[in-house]
Amino acid sequence: MSKLTWTGLIGAAFMALCCFTPVLPVVLGGLGLTGVLAVVYTDAVLLPLLAGFVALAAYGVWRGKTRG
Repeated sequence: MSKLTWTGLIGAAFMALCCFTPVLPVVLGGLGLTGVLAVVYTDAVLLPLLAGFVALAAYGVWRGKTRG
């Protein structure tokens, strides 16, 4: 698998964890960025990022199959 596919898969897994579990508040709290939490922790931000990473992984798989 290509780097593009791995980036998409890892990003999609992380975004899924952030969407469906309270991982993001813990991480941002540990980094001292709780002020950003109200902006980032909405479905208007996280779900499009999740869809983008899934699309990136799909493109990486498609590109790998067409190349050889």
